[in-house]
Amino acid sequence: MAIPSSEAAKDQSLAMPSLNLTINGRSFTLNADPNMPILWALRDILGLTGTKYGCGAGLCGACTVHLDGQPVRACLTSVSQAQGKQLTTIEGLNNQKLKNAWAEHNVPQCGYCQAGQLMSAAALVTQHPKPSAEQIDAAMSGNLCRCGTYPRIKAALQSYAKQEG
Repeated sequence: MAIPSSEAAKDQSLAMPSLNLTINGRSFTLNADPNMPILWALRDILGLTGTKYGCGAGLCGACTVHLDGQPVRACLTSVSQAQGKQLTTIEGLNNQKLKNAWAEHNVPQCGYCQAGQLMSAAALVTQHPKPSAEQIDAAMSGNLCRCGTYPRIKAALQSYAKQEG
């Protein structure tokens, strides 16, 4: 595949529509293909690399972000779908109690999946501040971890729930 020259790339960017996004409470205007997955806009255009690419099919959860408070897969969500909505990435996650529970239970190992894991967990505890074991299992079932930290994730969420009690 040929890499376009800087002049051709400039012409391509001029043809792209301007898209207005609110990410982590800040406003951004992007010249991008409206069908581009938000994952690539975050990482390649905005330099927000905390959201990870895993499978590209929405199956692993590594790219989980919040769109108006709901967890979505950034690899499947287009830039145009994020217009007019609040997008939160791991860089904008402000739940320090949850992050502390994660650290106290030594959840991260390699760390690759952890942004998606934390974003899914944050959505869960926003909806259910004291989640049951069943709610934890259901909310976290779409997030894969090669290191096998599932018991620690569950323990961290249960610890968080006790703190909220």
